[in-house]
Amino acid sequence: MAPRKAADSTDEAAPPRRSSRASVVEAATKKLEEIGEKVTKKRKAAADGDKPAKTKKKAKADGEEGEGDAAEPEESEKLAAIDIGDSLPTLTLKNEKDEDVEVSTLTADKGLVLFLVPKADTPGCTNQACGFRDIYPDFTGLDYNVYCLSADTPAAQSKWQTKKELPYPLLSDRKRVLITALGAGEGGKTKRSHFIFAKGGKLIDKKIPVKAADSPKIALEFIKSQ
Repeated sequence: MAPRKAADSTDEAAPPRRSSRASVVEAATKKLEEIGEKVTKKRKAAADGDKPAKTKKKAKADGEEGEGDAAEPEESEKLAAIDIGDSLPTLTLKNEKDEDVEVSTLTADKGLVLFLVPKADTPGCTNQACGFRDIYPDFTGLDYNVYCLSADTPAAQSKWQTKKELPYPLLSDRKRVLITALGAGEGGKTKRSHFIFAKGGKLIDKKIPVKAADSPKIALEFIKSQ
């Protein structure tokens, strides 16, 4: 029998196996290096002022009373409280057309019904606004103008006016200056209410709070009783 051929001496020897402990140490070292690089980048970004902007809190749902972005009146902007027998103050507000309106002149020629809504184009406020719309000729026939007052933007009011065919003007009191003076602004919200001013500006009646469906009828009944 022929002798077995000896292994080729030129064959390369198999590479030695690395110990598992050495592999673990190497992996841990690499991980620490990566963490160090991230920390360095964050410190550099902070030094450069490159911080991510904080996200704003989610705004209130549209159906809630009052606009979440409407501000409270500052101390220097606050008016004296308006009660029965008091007159309309000197104050300029925007109407739904974004035009300036001097509040104190609204009763120069006629009486005024000023009704307040928490938020334009919401169910309850639309009910109240459409109630005044439907009997609007009755108010004008008695020499009374009708205005809606809210903390909504002129743009929101204009959209609502067109959508519901409201025949009267709307006033935007973004900081609730007049709303607060009338006693209908509290905690960043507007209380549903209405106020009746005689020709010349004297407040002769107010209902606060008032139900949306009742407000137009109560206001008209009071004027007829005078």
